[in-house]
Amino acid sequence: MDSHYLKTLYDEHLKADRCPSPVIVVDFFNSLLAFLFPEFSTRKYDSFGDFESFHRQLQREFLTILSKRSISDHKQDRQIADRFFTCLPALKESLLCDVQAMYEGDPAAKSVTEVIRTYPGFYAIASYRLAHHLHGEGLTLIARIISENAHSRTGIDIHPAARIGSHFCIDHGTGIVVGETTVIGEHVKLYQGVTLGALSVRKEDAATKRHPVIEDHVVIYAGASILGGETVVGHHSIIGGNVWLTRSVPPHSKIYYKANYVNESEIDSKAVLK
Repeated sequence: MDSHYLKTLYDEHLKADRCPSPVIVVDFFNSLLAFLFPEFSTRKYDSFGDFESFHRQLQREFLTILSKRSISDHKQDRQIADRFFTCLPALKESLLCDVQAMYEGDPAAKSVTEVIRTYPGFYAIASYRLAHHLHGEGLTLIARIISENAHSRTGIDIHPAARIGSHFCIDHGTGIVVGETTVIGEHVKLYQGVTLGALSVRKEDAATKRHPVIEDHVVIYAGASILGGETVVGHHSIIGGNVWLTRSVPPHSKIYYKANYVNESEIDSKAVLK
């Protein structure tokens, strides 16, 4: 590699925006999840003082992450951190509602602890709810680092800007995609392979509502694709597996995919008739 190319790379490093390391952000998220849920923790605390000390350590780590941004401001960073740690009790309560929904919605779940410890849906939703708060604070890059880590770990892709109500249940989960402008109500259940996506992927449509609205108490089965910013699935609806939906459906709808099966003799006879 010649010296001129090395100098070009060096200049790129100098000009690049400052940003926190994804490794540090993910480590912080995992530590925070272990702080909120002892089922995730590998730490042992000898006293309440030790626990308080770890809480202060998490606050320092978060402030360090904020300081790595190119637009970091110490006073503003402190305010963001204070708001973030103040919201943790509400965040945990919200996640416990999601855990309960997953436990009640899956006959195979033996306990709430099992859901927290082992279900990829819990890890993905926890990542989303934390990232959603950070996204609302304008920390869009940090939010995406957290959500994309969950995506790579679980196969569940939830954009941090999506709006998702309480008691959100993900069953199995692999292959789920929830787009940026998706709105999901309360008590919604998604199975694996569900896509809540856009009809258009044009860059000029980035600021528009591109993804669907899913109202309360909706169940969407495996492989269904619901697309478009004007598509609304009414409350208490059931969307069957492999359905491709690009129009709104009223409340209490049941939408199923119906295949027409033709046996070989019918195919042959039709071919002969032609």
